[in-house]
Amino acid sequence: MGRGGQPKDRSDGPERKCIATGEVQPKHGLIRFVIGPEGQIAPDLAEKLPGRGIWVAADRSALAKAAKKGLFARAARQPVKVPEDLVDQVEALLAQRVLNLISLMRKGGAATSGYERVKDWLAKDEAEVLIQASDGSERGKSKLSTPYGGSFIGWLTADELGQAFGRQSTIHAALGAGGLCKRVVEEAARLKGLRVSDGGTARRKGK
Repeated sequence: MGRGGQPKDRSDGPERKCIATGEVQPKHGLIRFVIGPEGQIAPDLAEKLPGRGIWVAADRSALAKAAKKGLFARAARQPVKVPEDLVDQVEALLAQRVLNLISLMRKGGAATSGYERVKDWLAKDEAEVLIQASDGSERGKSKLSTPYGGSFIGWLTADELGQAFGRQSTIHAALGAGGLCKRVVEEAARLKGLRVSDGGTARRKGK
């Protein structure tokens, strides 16, 4: 039951509690960790590793708090080894996960790149997601709009998007509906929590 005796809305799937914020939310907005055989903390982005899961919100400050305040050890009830760069490791793993999914969609014909092709997909209502590089020209990006009822991803760099499309760099891309599209949006939302400030500014890698 939720607050006031009202039943909880579980339409977003199973819920888990973040060890850093204490909030309960759908697990697609959190990151699962497990304790490895050597007592090290290990991110389990695919949620398939054996062991009791420890959940942290996909948020840079929440992850930093869990790492620095000994919250992983408290949740595990045992000593835990936490790498100093855990937050950056998780960010890199999430980014690669998003890029791999986009690449799979490209190979299946469900993703395109380049200003003119993206513009064409948007005009024909074939695009479900608009992706634009965080370091691309704001003037150029402003000429394309997020599809009605669709999603926008704007916190991958041009070099990263280029990896997904087999190019040196990519500024504009679009994804079609169905298939892996929902997974890309969910994984990208988790990455956003580690990259985008409250003011909506994408954090530069390495800063």
